[in-house]
Amino acid sequence: MEKGFLFLDEALPGIRWDAKYATWDNFTGKPVDGYEVNRIVGTYELAAALREAQRKAADLGYGLLLWDGYRPQRAVNRFLQWAGEPEDGRTKAKHYPNINRSDMFRLGYVAARSSHSRGSAVDLTLYRLDTGELVPMGGDFDLMDAVSHHDAPGITPAEAENRRLLRGIMESSGFAAYEREWWHYALKHEPYPDTYFDFSITLDLAVMKTI
Repeated sequence: MEKGFLFLDEALPGIRWDAKYATWDNFTGKPVDGYEVNRIVGTYELAAALREAQRKAADLGYGLLLWDGYRPQRAVNRFLQWAGEPEDGRTKAKHYPNINRSDMFRLGYVAARSSHSRGSAVDLTLYRLDTGELVPMGGDFDLMDAVSHHDAPGITPAEAENRRLLRGIMESSGFAAYEREWWHYALKHEPYPDTYFDFSITLDLAVMKTI
């Protein structure tokens, strides 16, 4: 483990996660380079802020479900490569129904220099603690479409309120929202604002300390 990073589930008891890029359930249609195990990694500072967000969500009857945290630069490079490959249609309907895959970077849904690779960004949603059900947000994770924007028209009032709820929890815990993706938040004060890491996420990573 790069110094200053840890597995988020070890720092946040009770957190739920599904590391989509370590699975076949993502917009590339297969596990992505650098994601060798279904675990989510982040900086100590990210974990501390998420602990605060987790507490605030629990006070309202909700838990946090994480989809991504630290993203190796090699994964971003794979996204760039994939965006230039011929369309095969396998994931288009679910993830980018109204755009071409080659436009994902230009439209701001994927970045060549990602805040995830700096270790202090997270993709997440809310679930109900009493039932375990995900809270309706009016669109799935990594749906690269205008409906994923925070101010998207066409979603229900309840879905819009759920997005505002998540945003309120995260912004009051030290995060900044990203207007094009309701699920993406980054620390306002990152510990490594100019560093893009590239270590793989593997079971061999060892936590250096607890927060």
